Amino acid sequence: MNLYTEAQLAEFEQQKFAFIECEVSDHVLRLTLDRADKKNALHPQMVNEIAYALNYAHGEKSIWIIVIQAKGNVFCAGADLKAMMGLIEENDSTVPVPEGEVLIGELFNKVGKPTIAKVTGDVYAGGFFFLAGCNIVIAQDSVKFGLPEVKRGLYPFQVMAALLKVMPSRKVVDWCIRGYNLPVQEAERFGLVSQVCTAEDINQALEQVIEELKQNSPSAIRLGLQAYDHIQPSAAEHKYLFDMLQQTIMTKDGQEGLKAFREKRKPNWVGE
Repeated sequence: MNLYTEAQLAEFEQQKFAFIECEVSDHVLRLTLDRADKKNALHPQMVNEIAYALNYAHGEKSIWIIVIQAKGNVFCAGADLKAMMGLIEENDSTVPVPEGEVLIGELFNKVGKPTIAKVTGDVYAGGFFFLAGCNIVIAQDSVKFGLPEVKRGLYPFQVMAALLKVMPSRKVVDWCIRGYNLPVQEAERFGLVSQVCTAEDINQALEQVIEELKQNSPSAIRLGLQAYDHIQPSAAEHKYLFDMLQQTIMTKDGQEGLKAFREKRKPNWVGE
């Protein structure tokens, strides 16, 4: 991971984050998505903050474990569709600009530390990068999982690739092309979720996993995850999938889907 210079990463504790919160304690980095009013939807600046935090964790020897969690009742609604149309909110983030393009599907592959997603809100579309990318997913039993892209004239290209790492291909494709909500219990059965808990039990379950990981060698885990990354899809493949999404956005159906979503109406597809 080399999106930021050593000097930039050395200033991690002095940075102001506008869209996430970061807390480091007892060898654990807890990264919290902090855009609840926008359903934690992802736009370039927010992704940059996530990338910066993960790059820092990658090189910081005192961090052994990373927890990804979110504020609000939606863990992540995927990409910010307004941002896709060039509408980005003003913010006071001081996180430096990355030296290269950030591909969120690549971030978790390269971090080299055990990652745990604590999911207490619904997940949609690009939010599944977190679930498919993390090594362990602990989800609350009331959450909903949805892939609505095809209903917006889009397709979850990169998400599909990420999900194929942890779920059977036929189920992934069926989910992508039909766009339904997947019950969390079914997500556990197909391998997307490691453990389903009640709201009362999820914090205890998370801490138990953290304590188990702390009993194991951080060096062995780091090298094992590095080996795992070696056999995963390359950055070139992620770039291809990102480009395919941009191509889909520019189709007539893609533009109509985004417009219909913004206007809260049913889209009129033309097949072009």
